[in-house]
Amino acid sequence: MRVFRKRPMLGMVVVSVLATIVGIAISLAIDWFPPQASTAADDIDQLWDVLMVASVPIFVLVMAVAIYSVLIFRAKPGDLSDGAPIHGNTKLEIVWVTIPFIMVSVLAAYGWIVLDQIEEKQTNEMVVNVTAQQFAWRFDYPDEGKVKSNQLVLAKDRPVEFRVRTEDVLHSFWVPEFRLKTDTVPGLTTRIRVTPSKIGEYEVVCTELCGLGHSTMRQNVRVVSQEEFDTWLGEEKKQEQGEQASAAGGDQASEGKRVFTEDGCASCHSLADAESASGIGPGLDDLGDTARRMGKRHGQSPAQYVRAAIANPDAS
Repeated sequence: MRVFRKRPMLGMVVVSVLATIVGIAISLAIDWFPPQASTAADDIDQLWDVLMVASVPIFVLVMAVAIYSVLIFRAKPGDLSDGAPIHGNTKLEIVWVTIPFIMVSVLAAYGWIVLDQIEEKQTNEMVVNVTAQQFAWRFDYPDEGKVKSNQLVLAKDRPVEFRVRTEDVLHSFWVPEFRLKTDTVPGLTTRIRVTPSKIGEYEVVCTELCGLGHSTMRQNVRVVSQEEFDTWLGEEKKQEQGEQASAAGGDQASEGKRVFTEDGCASCHSLADAESASGIGPGLDDLGDTARRMGKRHGQSPAQYVRAAIANPDAS
């Protein structure tokens, strides 16, 4: 310890080296992310580790210099004099600008390489259109018979290109296990690619504050085998054909349920027949009775009352 008192710079270096080693060890030991479920997950996790290993020494260096300066060069009690005028050191300034520039450039290049690999178009790629709205997700498969669904099902090891858009405000499409995240911007379609690598069920989360029901804007994505995916796809096609036939035959109840389910109405409104229990907006189980009663009061048909109530809720 006497050596460190006589040579404080040596003490700072020793403490900094030890702090760097401990900091890197802790940062690499922590399990920061959920289990990997896509081919890109390992590359992204490795990029994170590289950034942590690069960041810890920089953080330690900055803090060490700051603490050393405060302790060694602090003013003595009662000393109110100004510090010595220093006009700078050109060589030192060039060094402390050049080194961070090189480090940041190398890390940026590495990140770009990883991103370029992730975004590379794959053979046998399946397109999935993702539509966000307050407060639900809708999915359709244009290459698979234009199937539409309120659930996301993917085949293991089948590359996917998500084309993400929004019908109202900003949202963010995030699947943590895929290491997949992209914002949805009104008027734009954003694209992102992923290849699921692990069978299971994962959560789709909106991470952009989008309104009152933001916390409920969650959906599940199921990753299944190719055979199971083909079976699910066939069942969805049959169900959609049946619903279209019912609508053509005048079955308004079935058509209404389909619209309620597919268009995200369940994210805000409760309806027992559609197994929806959301409480963000008004419940619709008694809508028929309410429309008849209130329509009669206002001299309107039930359909006219419903339209008026939607257009101007405060008037009803």
